[in-house]
Amino acid sequence: MNHYIDIKIISASEISIPVLMNELFFRLHKALVLKSNGEIAISFPSHKTTLGDIMRLHGESSALSKIMSANWLGGFESYIRISDILPVPEICTYRVVKRVQTKSSPQRLLRRSIRKGRLTVEQANEKAGVMNETLSTLPYINMKSSSTKQKFKIFIEHGPVQSIPSQGSFTAYGLSQRATIPWF
Repeated sequence: MNHYIDIKIISASEISIPVLMNELFFRLHKALVLKSNGEIAISFPSHKTTLGDIMRLHGESSALSKIMSANWLGGFESYIRISDILPVPEICTYRVVKRVQTKSSPQRLLRRSIRKGRLTVEQANEKAGVMNETLSTLPYINMKSSSTKQKFKIFIEHGPVQSIPSQGSFTAYGLSQRATIPWF
């Protein structure tokens, strides 16, 4: 991960930055499914309560060139500014950027358990009063499955800053549970 590209969303009055970030992330995900073998990572340098207006792609120069040569941004260029492929600064820290999954809907989980035969309707009704909803305050991306058309959220956590990198591969979302990205 010795190079990066910054993709900055340009403020558009008719479309909010989070909506544009959702679309940018969706397009990148589709490109990573087709063109990446876990070589590209992402981070959001301006994240706070939302993911902000910058998506940073991390990888080797050749992997970044390969993903950017695919036409995954077609028609989206008027909403973004893309930097050149730049070297990571020599002095930087590292952090894990990962997906955090929550069990946000007890009713959905109980319906699924009934459908799978793990619980009877009576058992599910008993458990319903005891289960609490887990809410996340992490920033997220709204996604829609290409295959099932279901909508879901991908909560993204930027882990603590570390002084030593950790190797690993990245998912088709550009995230990893243990591999770090350079943070600067």
